[in-house]
Amino acid sequence: MIGGLVEVMEAGRHLAVHRGFLKVSDEGGEIGRVALDDITALILAGPQVTLSKALMVELAERRAVIVTCGRNWHPVALTLPFDSHFESAGVLHDQIAASEPLRKRLWQALVRAKIANQAQVLKRYRPAHPALDELDVLFRQVRSGDLDNREAQAARHYWPALMGSEFRRDRRAEGVNALLNYGYTVLRAASARAACAAGLHPALGLHHKSRVNAFALIDDLMEPFRPMVDACVREMKGEEVELGVPEKRRLAAVLQADMQAERGLAPVINCLARTAQSLVASLRTRRPQLEIASIRPLDQLI
Repeated sequence: MIGGLVEVMEAGRHLAVHRGFLKVSDEGGEIGRVALDDITALILAGPQVTLSKALMVELAERRAVIVTCGRNWHPVALTLPFDSHFESAGVLHDQIAASEPLRKRLWQALVRAKIANQAQVLKRYRPAHPALDELDVLFRQVRSGDLDNREAQAARHYWPALMGSEFRRDRRAEGVNALLNYGYTVLRAASARAACAAGLHPALGLHHKSRVNAFALIDDLMEPFRPMVDACVREMKGEEVELGVPEKRRLAAVLQADMQAERGLAPVINCLARTAQSLVASLRTRRPQLEIASIRPLDQLI
């Protein structure tokens, strides 16, 4: 287990509950146990993994998330707690009632925060790169709703500057892309847990609104935090790029890395919770007041 994340990689494992623990077994018997109260997310990566309904209930009651991964570590399903907040019905009504101008201003704040954090990461690794000037311009040009898609324009400058001119972000590719996929899977799970704990319905996004995306809001909320994963992957880029156990440990540890929040330094997982809670407050008051942590311009980024 790393930072509250339990990953099952091997085939043929069975997961069940035993006296307050998640018990992992195979045909030969018990392999290990993890206290249920310590679990933030359960990541099912290996083939032919089975789990009991009792385990799913226990995890849901603790607001833990179950992530099922497909090829190349891209999540294909999230199992979320349905009734994890005392006022979930009221929050749902606020989400439905949110006006389009409010949604656009909230998305503007998320995009600006993402570009600002991308710039902080780039300053660490490429402090004199001209892309920094482009990101600064795009940051200031983000309008309500990001109608000009400054987010995508920033990405076109950011990725080649950070990872090299030949790099292309491709979820199906190996190497660096596989590392990013896994890191984002971890981040998505933590974001889903934060949203559900705040009473938010994950399907009702601010910007992402596809009818086939049941986790549109999760994809909105995690955007400003993606550069934390990018920084971790960039640290590993000079090494042999392979998604092994050590690399997964480093990527999962991103959730415990500090960011600069309004009330001081706080780990990513706590910052995600504050962003989700501030979104609930924004929907209730009908005015944007998101709390989004920023990446510190320090040497100890990850």
